[in-house]
Amino acid sequence: MNQYIEISHEVKQALYEKRPVVALESTIISHGMPYPENVKMALEVEKIIREEGAVPATIAIIDGMIKVGLSHDDITYLAQAKDVYKVGKRDFGYVLSQKKTGATTVSGTALISHLVGIKVFATGGIGGVHRGAQETFDISRDLEEISHLHIAIVCAGAKSILDLGLTLEYLETKGVEVIGYQTDSLPAFYSKDSKYNVNYRLDTPKEIAELIKTKWGLGLSGGVVVANPIPDAYSMDHNIIDQAIEKALQEAKEKDIKGQEVTPFLLSKIKEITGGDSLKSNIELVYNNARLASKIAYHLFEGCKHTLI
Repeated sequence: MNQYIEISHEVKQALYEKRPVVALESTIISHGMPYPENVKMALEVEKIIREEGAVPATIAIIDGMIKVGLSHDDITYLAQAKDVYKVGKRDFGYVLSQKKTGATTVSGTALISHLVGIKVFATGGIGGVHRGAQETFDISRDLEEISHLHIAIVCAGAKSILDLGLTLEYLETKGVEVIGYQTDSLPAFYSKDSKYNVNYRLDTPKEIAELIKTKWGLGLSGGVVVANPIPDAYSMDHNIIDQAIEKALQEAKEKDIKGQEVTPFLLSKIKEITGGDSLKSNIELVYNNARLASKIAYHLFEGCKHTLI
């Protein structure tokens, strides 16, 4: 369908047969976790999705070709490769034309998912409005793509290094629902709740799928954010995380770290400060999101092989 996109046989067959498919980003592999934890995580996420009856579609760019559905070798290569670009909408032209290797961000993954017809996407946490954005204008492209693409993104809320209040305000302005799965509180990535509320609470994957079908069936554009709290056993104390974030932000400022380098730097520093606890929590919340996304995808396609989605 596109000379720049190569879809694996498994994903292509599932899309053709209108079976549930769950998209997965790849920056979490190349920039979000160290090797070999990143490989173990990526393979386990795909295994979870298959066990839930859906087909995983990890998306990345390998040597100038967008791949939708990575092989084991692709994942291993991406997990160890150097100079892997973080790719959002702005970066596709350069990375593809120069035959580079790139990992798709939330926004980049959402964009490719939309192009190939994948409706559900599982990730760790979405990007958003950064702290101090009133001065820096640092707002993630994730929010813009979510606001106009037909994609349901299952996440543990926005990354806790962000300004959660302003992120919610931005999504409200763009008309994007933030649905809390079995929660009234907005999850804060490492922590299961925050001082902010979601727009609506829904307690079953089927209810969430019905909301998605209704929105798109009405002809309204834009995505839906499904905020899925990290499991209780892995939720971290707000105070510990906030202190780690403040230390990491101060160091980033002192080192003049900006742009796309900010998030991976902060996540790495938080892992260091928390003695690795944040990495374990990060992995578990990704697994949790993959399970929910698969269930939503199942209900989204169950009995709905028509043009509304």
